[in-house]
Amino acid sequence: MQLEINSGDTAWVLVSTAMVMLMTPGVGLFYGGLVRSKTVVSMIGLSFLAFAIASIQWVLFGYSLSFGSDISGIIGGLNYFALSGVGLEQAPLAGNIPHLIYVAFQLVFAAVTLAILTSAVAERVRLSSFIVLALLWTTLVYDPLAHWVWAGGWMAQMGALDFAGGTVVHISSGFSALAIALVIGKRMGYGSYIMEPHNIPMAMIGAGLLWFGWFGFNAGSALGANSLAASALLVTNTSAAAGAFTWLLASWLKGKPSALGMVSGGIAGLVAITPAAGYVDVTGALAIGAIAGVLCYMALLFRVGRGLDESCDAWAVHGMGGLWGAVATGIFATASVNSYTGLIYGNFNQFAVQIMAAGASVVYAFVVTLVLAKIVDRVMGLRVTEEEEYVGLDISQHGEKAYA
Repeated sequence: MQLEINSGDTAWVLVSTAMVMLMTPGVGLFYGGLVRSKTVVSMIGLSFLAFAIASIQWVLFGYSLSFGSDISGIIGGLNYFALSGVGLEQAPLAGNIPHLIYVAFQLVFAAVTLAILTSAVAERVRLSSFIVLALLWTTLVYDPLAHWVWAGGWMAQMGALDFAGGTVVHISSGFSALAIALVIGKRMGYGSYIMEPHNIPMAMIGAGLLWFGWFGFNAGSALGANSLAASALLVTNTSAAAGAFTWLLASWLKGKPSALGMVSGGIAGLVAITPAAGYVDVTGALAIGAIAGVLCYMALLFRVGRGLDESCDAWAVHGMGGLWGAVATGIFATASVNSYTGLIYGNFNQFAVQIMAAGASVVYAFVVTLVLAKIVDRVMGLRVTEEEEYVGLDISQHGEKAYA
């Protein structure tokens, strides 16, 4: 007997889907403000392109590979190819909402993950090569991870927790960005002269859109208009605020209190709470966000100190923030929010499972992405010519200027 579709839950997931969609142009604005003025059109355009690529891939076969019938805990089958058999009936994995809106909700997650990855190629990627790499990455990195964690794959079978994407979205994009940055190399002149953000207010507006959209990201992952969604929304905001404050303080100790650092800390707090949002209370969220702000700031300083040009810090913020959040879920999970407990409540097993799942996600995302990037670079060439890079990607790749 088919259960009744709940209109309130469906409405909330519809709204959450639209909110998460707004995060992709939010990433574009955030990254666009961080690069130089000659590549801002390119940077924002890459986020929109990521949304288009992920949208087409997802409805053709991405959703099926992620959420289709389980094959040995590794990947989904092609039973949902081109959304065959997906209609307005109840979603198999999502309670009492229509299957189609569950597909759309998961689609916008895949899209924003791909947009985050563009950090690694800022100001130097060949557009055609990015399209090929993006399609390969979404299919061979994102889709398997989504299946492992959210659709009955091997991580889910061993009890790993990831409420809204700490491993699937943030570890995958952050450590994949690190791999791509190693392959594509530094921007011309990196380290020889300062490459300052051309528009910090633009970056801060992008961060504000991300903070707003994250309420749909995390609270929407409750898949219903219920008390779990309310708790997830509040802990999301609490962690973001804590991250913003601790990054601000950390940057203040080294000189001036950075406004850009403050919003970066907010994003770090949002990233870190993502896997834990359905399992921790506000005290846990305060600790998770506060540590994330300092940890991700230190990761940024480490990246700069090593001379690595991972341009917009997807690794430092999303990769390291997601890694901390996945482990922190196994520390702070409390039965007062959900049925799971973590290390501080005596459950060492959950803590160990989280470490194993996070470690496996790091290794898989980094290694597979490194191989894919090397293949695309060898076959097509990942980066533009020196002349095209000097002129700027806005002109050389798009024939457009951001500012007349």
